[in-house]
Amino acid sequence: MRIQNKQAWLAIPMQILRMALNWSRDQRRLLAAGMDGVLCVIAVWIAYSLRLGVWELFSRPVLTFAAATLLFWYPIAYLTGVYRSLIRFSGARTIANLAIACTILAGPLMIAFVLFRFPEVPRTLTILHPIIFLLLLASSRIVIRFALLDLLHSVSPDARRVIIYGAGRAGQQLALSLRHEPQIYLVGFVDDDLRLAGQRLDGVPVFSSEQLGKLLDDTDVDEVLLAIPSASRMRRREIIERLQEEQIYVRSLPSLSNIIEGSVTVNDLREIQIEELLGREAVAPNEVLMGKTIVGKTVLVSGAGGSIGSELCRQILRCHPARLILLEQSEFALYAIEQELTEMTRAMDADIPIILELGNIAERSTPMRIYRNHRPDTVFHAAAYKHVPLVEANPISGVRNNVLGTLYSVEAAEANGVSHFTLISTDKAVRPTNIMGASKRVCELILQARAERPDVATVFSMVRFGNVLGSSGSVVPLFKAQIAAGGPVTITHAKITRYFMTIPEASQLVIQASAMARGGEVFVLDMGQPVRIIDLARSMIQLSGLSVRDTDRPEGDIEIVETGLRPGEKLYEELLIGDNPEPTNHPRILRARESRWPWKELEAELQALETIIRGSGDPALAIRIIGKLVPEYTPDTAWAARISTATS
Repeated sequence: MRIQNKQAWLAIPMQILRMALNWSRDQRRLLAAGMDGVLCVIAVWIAYSLRLGVWELFSRPVLTFAAATLLFWYPIAYLTGVYRSLIRFSGARTIANLAIACTILAGPLMIAFVLFRFPEVPRTLTILHPIIFLLLLASSRIVIRFALLDLLHSVSPDARRVIIYGAGRAGQQLALSLRHEPQIYLVGFVDDDLRLAGQRLDGVPVFSSEQLGKLLDDTDVDEVLLAIPSASRMRRREIIERLQEEQIYVRSLPSLSNIIEGSVTVNDLREIQIEELLGREAVAPNEVLMGKTIVGKTVLVSGAGGSIGSELCRQILRCHPARLILLEQSEFALYAIEQELTEMTRAMDADIPIILELGNIAERSTPMRIYRNHRPDTVFHAAAYKHVPLVEANPISGVRNNVLGTLYSVEAAEANGVSHFTLISTDKAVRPTNIMGASKRVCELILQARAERPDVATVFSMVRFGNVLGSSGSVVPLFKAQIAAGGPVTITHAKITRYFMTIPEASQLVIQASAMARGGEVFVLDMGQPVRIIDLARSMIQLSGLSVRDTDRPEGDIEIVETGLRPGEKLYEELLIGDNPEPTNHPRILRARESRWPWKELEAELQALETIIRGSGDPALAIRIIGKLVPEYTPDTAWAARISTATS
């Protein structure tokens, strides 16, 4: 009964406080000014009492001194910005500002009551009053902040209960920001430093990481906020995997630079990025290699609007080329990347011309015209059709764009004095089971064969890597959309694995590999360990604060459904055809040893392939030639039957 009476007693002041929060800023400022006026008069009474030993509330000297202090206080408060800061966000700076204002107040009081003597007004009041007034002002700010933030916050029934993992500077800044969020209640900190366990930070308890599981069970926490921006990727992965087991929603703070700048807010929190589960430390790019073929050069990127092409453009722009030429077939993709790069040049305060070329490289005249007009020094050839099932269903279009587009670009590069030409290849070119991968292997063969010719001055090289996280058509954005829609999450096979790398890291390595090329190399990027797609799906579901629904957990939130391998899809991808790759000067870049075709023999097959594509358009005949050029290619069963029929 006593508890109910206490809650009823708290309800009225809580309601008044909530009403005050809804007032306009001007109304709250007037209220603060009126409250300070009352405190100013109270400070006069206290000062008189301490000085004379008696309480005189309304005598003539008291009223005179009170009127003078009010007259001086409000102009000083206005000039020093006392009422420009919000009381509910009061901190050390607010108290310091009040101290400055009260110190200034002592000046006119001394002039008025020391130089111009007033009967029965002690001169010591001019010092005593500002001190007492400051104490009352500071106390009022602290009490109001507690009432508005801590008391109101703690009794909010709808507040999300959160834990901050990390009690360092980042965690403390985040905790301060959370105090201003009425719908979030901070249960405590968790930190790996055992010395902090049992301590309190601004009244909030700190727990050791060993207590995390029990803490989540006992406190009914809704969310964990990671505030460990300086932790290694391996350590972050360990923490995230541990939290996955608890099936709790996890968000993370951004990079360390935001913490250093002291700008951490709740709005900086983001969902866990899947690249944080790779568990591999990124290697800082070699600035010499990054700039060798770019700084002061005319650089062309084909497929500039794609996932890899657009990131290449961003990285290239940061290296300050003389000009950047964007070659793209999609009008919208070209427009989008041009807008972004233009904004980048403004932010960099750099005068780098960005030239847009809308064209189809599968038409021989297009790359020849563009290369002749702009005379690029360095070319990154990222234009390709890469979606395996789509190319499998449209082989002529895929081969035409990938193979002929590369062939025509190579011819244009040689004819117009390109210094370095780098092909963006794929792990699907290794022992391919699909047309897309086989066509990319033919592209590699073209560059290898041309690089062996003694009359070719262009340095041709190719860089082969696996999937990049977040690229168009990849599983990560698909899984995110499926989870947001309530599932199911679809995978093609429970045993399927893929190599993954972030787009920025892949693009930086491509640029550095290009700088190391001497001609004809197949560079292979170190992709780390392959990832099981079903594990990736489970991780994304669990990090969303949801559970996987399966036979062991029929009450789970999201189901994972197998749909079967798509045409041309492999369970496992590889990065090497041969064995014993050679190391390079970069720890993440290897040089592969691959078989080659002499140019004269390859040229004859390419001419036959071009005739079929431009003529009959028979996919079986085209794929038969692809199979001859890439003997490791094992086509899909349906295509194998059609090729056999076409051959007979």
